[in-house]
Amino acid sequence: MLLKIYGKGRPFRFFVGGLHGREWRDTSSVLMNLNMPFSGSLAVMPVVNRGKYISTLESGYYHGIGKAIVDVVEKYRPDIYVELHSYSKGNFCKLVSKDRVNKVGVPGFSSLEKGVLMGSVSPHIRREYFPVEALCLTFEIEKDNARSGEFAACILDVVKGCDSRDDFIEYMMKHYPEVAKKAIEDYKKFYGL
Repeated sequence: MLLKIYGKGRPFRFFVGGLHGREWRDTSSVLMNLNMPFSGSLAVMPVVNRGKYISTLESGYYHGIGKAIVDVVEKYRPDIYVELHSYSKGNFCKLVSKDRVNKVGVPGFSSLEKGVLMGSVSPHIRREYFPVEALCLTFEIEKDNARSGEFAACILDVVKGCDSRDDFIEYMMKHYPEVAKKAIEDYKKFYGL
């Protein structure tokens, strides 16, 4: 696994892409073109797996092909963790569905702009490896949509500049208040807070 670390010290941010199947084709270049953070550290793993598609919602994902992610998380204890995934346009409605929690076991994503979706990471990694105060996000970009990748790069630059979960929430409340409120509500309901 290629792991690049930019900067040093805290906060420690960890961004990963290409977690399964061929999504690395859409996500890796976004991650590889990020610049060094102004403060703290940024670790980037642009490709986790180029092989078979296994969902991060599968209980064994982070103990199997996603073990490299867990190794970095255990070593560096990131304050901010982001997974960058991609989706086919035809799956948009399934991903943002209010009923997704009943069908798949996790809340539906929120739609930002240009086909970029935002949600939490899999509960398998969130619950087991991160404290409550850590910021753990998934961004989904639309496959074969250059504008989606460009917007994802912009939002990752915002996350890269955040020192904490609260910094990101403040940004979201200012720029995307409805999305922020839904994400916070979904998180609290799902994790029982």
